[in-house]
Order: sequence, then structure tokens, then C-alpha cells
Amino acid sequence: MSELPWGGPRFWSGVFRVADPKLTLASVASMIVGLSAAAHDGPIAWGPLVTTVLGIVALEAAKNASGEIYDWDSGTDLRVAEEDRSPFSGGRRVLVDAVWTRAQTATVSGIFYAIGGGLGLALAVRQPEVIAVGLVGAFLAFFYHATPIKLAYRGLGEAAVFLCYGPLIAAGAYLVQRGHISRAVIHLGVPVGVMVAAFLFINEFPDSRADAASGKRNLVVRLGRASASRAFALFPVVAFGYTLLGPVLLDLPRATWLGLIGLPHATAAARRLWQDYDVTGRIVPAQAWTLASFVLLAIGTGAGMLIGR
Repeated sequence: MSELPWGGPRFWSGVFRVADPKLTLASVASMIVGLSAAAHDGPIAWGPLVTTVLGIVALEAAKNASGEIYDWDSGTDLRVAEEDRSPFSGGRRVLVDAVWTRAQTATVSGIFYAIGGGLGLALAVRQPEVIAVGLVGAFLAFFYHATPIKLAYRGLGEAAVFLCYGPLIAAGAYLVQRGHISRAVIHLGVPVGVMVAAFLFINEFPDSRADAASGKRNLVVRLGRASASRAFALFPVVAFGYTLLGPVLLDLPRATWLGLIGLPHATAAARRLWQDYDVTGRIVPAQAWTLASFVLLAIGTGAGMLIGR
């Protein structure tokens, strides 16, 4: 690929792609839960809050950029058929669409990892334990695609996404504010993590043929589209069942049941996927409903923590 210029509309469109606001909502949802739990237990320090948000968003963009390189090298993004392209899947396509060169993609990824790491160190001055949480998050982000671990290629991507976008980010956001991690914030992060994993899972359907041809053995490839379309329903059952149990198992406000406002979207997504798992055009609305489901779950749960003192 010939060298492309730095700066200019084309370059910045690539930055927007790897920092895609749609996909950053997964991080935001977990932060909402963690910060709401922190606000329930005490005052919010706004400077560290802003630093936390910026640091996680930077790591999200870094992960997306580095993932583009490994999916390009494996050929999976190149193999996605035009009819299987979706706003939510198929990668950010900065290399496939020749928006950036491979070297530029690596450089931008490194810059975002450096920004995220620098902001994490700034938080560690206030709360040293943040370093451990940040290192786990950075490890999962980079090795989600990267060799030799390649979590997404070994059927472990869904588990990594659950851990990172559920308990880990929520606990990290809480830790920055309160100086420790509570059982409650871990519990609150679990349902969000499950539904973000569901979002990854449904996004694997349009790419499954390309992934299979490239050796990317995620859960949809391993199960096959038909079986995976049935398995998807387990995600909302676990996530919203866990939400129901929160006030019963732990001393959580019953108002956290407001998180159940995400259930209708999850149910609609499961029904659509069951019926039309093999047609990408029909899956796209279900992808959007799954995204809405975890966002509403996080907002409802967070609101429940704030009003249920």
C-alpha cells in the first residue's frame, strides 16, 4: 500500500472510525454503572472522572486500531462480502478501504495506547491500585486480536469482553472515586458485561463466513449460525435475571430494577436473530437493539443506584 498523507479529512475520518462512538458506548455503559455506584457511596471527584473517561476511550480506540492490523494480516476483514457489511461489524476497515497504511494504523494505535497509559498513570498518583486494573484492561484490549494469544481467534473473545466491559471497567471507575472496590459494583457490572458480550456475539453473525475462512474461531463460528442464533437468548436471560436478583442477594436498592428497561430490546433482538440469522440485512436492526439494550440496562441500573439511597 503506498504512503498516505498524515492529517487532512481522510486521515481524520480514520481516527473517527477507530474511535467509533457506537462501539465506545460499551465502555461508557460500564462507566455509568461504576460511577453511579460511586456516587451512591459518596461525592464524585470530577477531575479524576474526566481523566477516567478519556483514558478508557483512548484505550478503546487503541484496541480498535491494533485489531485492524491483525484482522488485516489474517485476511478476515478482506473476506467480508459486500452483502454482509454492517454498521456494527466487519471491523473499522481503515486498511481495507485504504484510509490508512499499515504503518499509520500501528502508529495511531501506539499513540492511543500511550495516551491511555499516561492518563492511567495520572490516576495512579491518586490511587496506585488503578495500575493493576489498567494493566489487565490493556492486556485484554491488545491481546484480543494480537499474537500469540489472539483471544478472539480462540473462542475467548466473548469472555474477555464480558470481563472488560462488565466488572473491570465498572470496578475501575468506582476505585478511582472511592479508593476500594465494593461487592456491589462488581455485581452491577456483571449484567452489563453479559449484554456487551451479547453485542459482540450478534456482531459475529455477518462476519462468520469470513471469520471461518480466516481461522477466527469465535463462538458463532464454533456453534454455527443456526445453533448460535438460539444460544443468543441465553445472554438476556442471564443478564436480566442477574439484575432481578441484585436486591435479593446484596443490599442493593430495589430501584436498580430500572435496568430491566433494556429487556424489551434484548427480547426483540433475540426474536429477530432466531428468525433471520442468515440474512445480514435483517440482523442489523437486532444489532442496534442489542446495543440499545445494554445502554438502557446501564442507565436504568445507574439511575436506580442514584435514587435508591
